[in-house]
Amino acid sequence: MDNQKFHREIPPLSKDDSFLVFDRHKDTFEFPIHYHPEYEINFIYGGKGVKRIVGDHIEEIDDIELVLVGPNLPHGWELHKCKNKDINEITIQFHNDLFDDSLLERRIMRPIRDMFNRSNHGILFSKKTSAELAERFRRISKLDGMDYFLEIMSILHDMANSRNQRLLSNYSVDSDVFEDSDKMKLVYEYIQRNFSEKITLDDVSGVASMSPVSFNRFIKKRTNKTFVNYLNDIRVGYAARWLIEKDLSISEIAYKSGFNNIANFNRIFKSIKKTTPSQYRDEFHGMKRFL
Repeated sequence: MDNQKFHREIPPLSKDDSFLVFDRHKDTFEFPIHYHPEYEINFIYGGKGVKRIVGDHIEEIDDIELVLVGPNLPHGWELHKCKNKDINEITIQFHNDLFDDSLLERRIMRPIRDMFNRSNHGILFSKKTSAELAERFRRISKLDGMDYFLEIMSILHDMANSRNQRLLSNYSVDSDVFEDSDKMKLVYEYIQRNFSEKITLDDVSGVASMSPVSFNRFIKKRTNKTFVNYLNDIRVGYAARWLIEKDLSISEIAYKSGFNNIANFNRIFKSIKKTTPSQYRDEFHGMKRFL
């Protein structure tokens, strides 16, 4: 399976965050196939008949389900045969380097390490496990500070030690394909520092010590995007985060995230997120937690 066919999502999860939790009720359920380097846990209640796609696996889901998707594994959902108008979806995302190797080698962490390794295929947990953890997932967004962190860690531990897990995809991702080169890291760090300012192709190709023409080929190969599209993805990722967590106007967020034209911001945001900034804010209002 070729990931270049799919959209690479950039979640609004900064390098300083440990976990991002979305807890929302939806009357529809459409998430086009996408991938990202973050781990993702999806707990879905009331979605019987929704079609789940993970890697090369396609299946209708039951009324309750729990799935862990590993880094860069394509996944998505379609409403399909689901008739319910109140689907509760709780999503937890976290960076693929949140836990370093020395921690994962500790005896108490080994079940979690092994689960992370299996998640390259996507893991469906049993209906029994999903039901047992349901109330704990619903409480997560109401917790604060260390209680929030420790509860997610405890849930990961219980997921890792649960019985009757099922791998979903025969296809798995070769992590080496997605390893950033030193030049890509320099580019990424430069854009993270300067995305709110004007960044030209000459500026960023200079950071990579490449000609603009060579850099264009390089960024396209690495991200399957042009430089402008890659930069817009990062800017929209920050804008999406601020729409959720900051009490700023949409025009303030547009300029803060590097767009100098509100109409252009609205157009690009909608093309990436498939919704307007105001609709995005309304959908996620009061239903998120960053830690």
